Amino acid sequence: MSEQLTYRDAGVDIDAGITAVEKMKDAIRRTHTPEVISTTGSFAGLFCPDFSDYQQPCLVSSIDGVGTKVSVASAMKRMDGVGRDLVNHCVNDILVCGATPLFFLDYFAAGRLNPDEAADAVRGVAEGCEENGCALIGGETAEMPGVYKESECDIAGCIVGVVDRAKVLDPHAVQAGDAIIGLASTGLHTNGYSLARAALLGTGEYQMDSYVPELGQTLGDALLAPHKSYLKSVKAALAEGISLRVMAHITGGGLYDNIPRVLPEDAKAAIDRRSWTPPPIFDLIQRVGNVPDADMHRTFNMGLGLVLIVSRAQAPSVVQFFSERGEIAWQVGEIVKGNREVQII
Repeated sequence: MSEQLTYRDAGVDIDAGITAVEKMKDAIRRTHTPEVISTTGSFAGLFCPDFSDYQQPCLVSSIDGVGTKVSVASAMKRMDGVGRDLVNHCVNDILVCGATPLFFLDYFAAGRLNPDEAADAVRGVAEGCEENGCALIGGETAEMPGVYKESECDIAGCIVGVVDRAKVLDPHAVQAGDAIIGLASTGLHTNGYSLARAALLGTGEYQMDSYVPELGQTLGDALLAPHKSYLKSVKAALAEGISLRVMAHITGGGLYDNIPRVLPEDAKAAIDRRSWTPPPIFDLIQRVGNVPDADMHRTFNMGLGLVLIVSRAQAPSVVQFFSERGEIAWQVGEIVKGNREVQII
């Protein structure tokens, strides 16, 4: 008779999963608003919204991950940061539609589940949800040997928000002559890490704990700079009656691929590269990795985390408004006639 084979023998430790959930429960519960009517550990999250202040509520959803930034975080044993990054990324994705976040669901998977690592990541998600006024109502923690290597993990999340249909930002409002405003990023945010790691770590010149004078910190700290949420400042602008034509979250694809997503067919974005100052991490990546300009601008946000398009007359007051609220803002270009593309000069 062959020896008995257990699930643990196959590489899955159910007890580790239960331990991880217990470690993250308190953080999850702190995000629960009165609209959450389910409990942690339920088969599904229940959210009962009050839409009485909306004329025609439109649900807005998005799902994303943090890419290979999770590898940097795991190597440095700082998983809570990527949990917050995940939420902020998703918040920004629905914000560009004018939406306010309602609730969030997360997914954490690993080749071999480390309860502390999983709990740190989900606690970060919960903290991000709290900061953005969003309830964490469900998730999944999975151990998947054979899919991930033992030391590998991944995190992803789904967000649902709401906006009045009449307030959805519409690309057809964009006109030639409009100004392009850029809000500063804090670094790479959550995109381009495969290229950054290849450029900076592939040569052996730098390690995660290497102090880099031009960065003023270690390389690992610079790579783990948080993905910024623009929710509070943008909502403040909308509440003040500032008219934003459209917004673009600058993620994978950089300025070249993200701005056209919010342009009408007959418009082009003309961007002046000299009009803003990117964080020094981008220059380091380009110099050490000998990365072409085109690849830099299509891979990274290059220091602009969110782009706003406003009327030319409003541009100075919009820059001033965001600057007064702690954002670094620049007028970086204008809309001209064209074929739904971006020109960087």
